[in-house]
Amino acid sequence: MSCSMKPDYLQNLILLQWPLSYLAIFWIVQPLFIGLLFTPLWPLPTLYFVWLFLDWKTPNQGGRRSAWVRNWNIWTHIRDYFPITILKTKDLSPSQNYIMGVHPHGLLTFGAFCNFCTEATGFSKTFPGITPHLATLSWFFKIPLIRDYIMAKGVCSVSQASIDYLLSHGTGNLVGIVVGGVGEALQSVPNTTTLILKKRKGFVRTALQHGAHLVPTFTFGETEVYDQVLFHEDSRMFKFQSIFRRIFGFYFCVFYGQGFFHQDCKGLLPYHRPIVTVVGEPLLLPQVKNPSQEIVDKYHTLYMDALYKLFEQYKVQYGCSDTQKLMFL
Repeated sequence: MSCSMKPDYLQNLILLQWPLSYLAIFWIVQPLFIGLLFTPLWPLPTLYFVWLFLDWKTPNQGGRRSAWVRNWNIWTHIRDYFPITILKTKDLSPSQNYIMGVHPHGLLTFGAFCNFCTEATGFSKTFPGITPHLATLSWFFKIPLIRDYIMAKGVCSVSQASIDYLLSHGTGNLVGIVVGGVGEALQSVPNTTTLILKKRKGFVRTALQHGAHLVPTFTFGETEVYDQVLFHEDSRMFKFQSIFRRIFGFYFCVFYGQGFFHQDCKGLLPYHRPIVTVVGEPLLLPQVKNPSQEIVDKYHTLYMDALYKLFEQYKVQYGCSDTQKLMFL
């Protein structure tokens, strides 16, 4: 097959910098910064690590968001690459707090990042008075420098303490939780809509305890931007993926998209396919300090029903076939 050559190199570079920036901080910037301890500039890293020790509670207390970082122009280039958009179906009142279910996880969660960790798609204008927080693995906040970088975008720890803090300090807070977690990454295959949700009920219990409303969302196109190589459960590669997850908290996925120089060739860049996050109508919950399992099950079922209806309403409009069904595991 011949390879066409019509890429936007600047846009490609900017897209790559997002995931690669974390690797650069971890493998290059962080070692160089620690290396300063053995130079005349040793006071700089020393002061940072002292401050790090004193600042350890911040990821569990709302983080440290930066409007400047969230408004960087580079995020608009990432938005336009696919493109990524957000669709509001109902207003969210600033007088309430919310837990938002983010579905599906996908491989790199482009939609959730762009919509809730940046202002590229205009979240603050779309939902005035609402402060979004996207929850992620707690161990990220134990890594020097990276913790500060992700907190600046409004990312918080997915720990119970972190979510409890946000839902009990003021109103207008929205905590986005990728309910399917990293396990759902292995379900990220084009033309499939499978969510790990049936037994994931902790977010409903937390919402009831705080009287926070539940907001279902579905990001169409999230699983379409990469092809993934899936391995049989008895294979050595699948066993390696499982061990990798136990150690690092996420799967080592083998995936590919398009090339940097030639769009028709295989590479690490995602495909240019639209990603649309549809934010559904909030499900109103009562505040129940100690909800029974029966109450949790009731509202969990109502949430799954609302999410299913949201998917059915918009699936054809945003690229799914009329016969495609949302599956829950």
